[in-house]
Amino acid sequence: MTRATHGPGRTRTPEELQAIAERAGRDLAQASAEEVVAWASATFGHGLAVACSMAGDTVLPHLVARALPGVDVLFLQTGYHFAETLGTRDALAQVIDARIIDVLPAQDVAGQDAGYGPRLYERDPSLCCRLRKVDPINAELTGYEAWVTGIRREDNVLRANAGLVEWDTAHQMVKVNPLAAWSFDDLVDYAGTHSVPVNLLLTDGYPSIGCAPCTRRVEPGEDPRSGRWAGLAKTECGLHL
Repeated sequence: MTRATHGPGRTRTPEELQAIAERAGRDLAQASAEEVVAWASATFGHGLAVACSMAGDTVLPHLVARALPGVDVLFLQTGYHFAETLGTRDALAQVIDARIIDVLPAQDVAGQDAGYGPRLYERDPSLCCRLRKVDPINAELTGYEAWVTGIRREDNVLRANAGLVEWDTAHQMVKVNPLAAWSFDDLVDYAGTHSVPVNLLLTDGYPSIGCAPCTRRVEPGEDPRSGRWAGLAKTECGLHL
């Protein structure tokens, strides 16, 4: 794994970080999102990064930036985003005190098409996700001791037991999920109260938003993530597995 281009690096061993995660997971199991973020900010400082897809999770960097001004916000610039997603990224940058970092794949879309053929997302969506999302974020996260995600338990069954603070074995770092217990209405209420920009697609039938070629509208009563990789067994890009 290559060295991250951002982040201060890690000063604690994986064993030390795991002990911190396990202790906080117990101590903060019933804490509010604000309490979890305050703990993470105090514990890791700028060794903490926020992952944001600029979909339904823009309240996350807003929440963290209030406790940790100047926090790094990692946005996966896949090259396949909806225009509304890119517009949300630009709007958010204007209203929070954070450094929004575009995390880029090793190849642009044209380069990937040349090497793997056009529309890889149709033929091998898991490989496409790995090249454009998983590998880039994995490299970037090596520069931090903890990351904050917008995972919510109501997203799907795979996330139903997500803790507010967890040990991330795959990345050997602390994973903080302050919104795990929130509902979609909680997100909307926070965004309205604090004037946080939200992705316009959320009110246009897209409760879960990924890359444009792999995301469709969701019909009433369907699982919120059923519009992602519709027709395939795939339900996750691989960042949280």
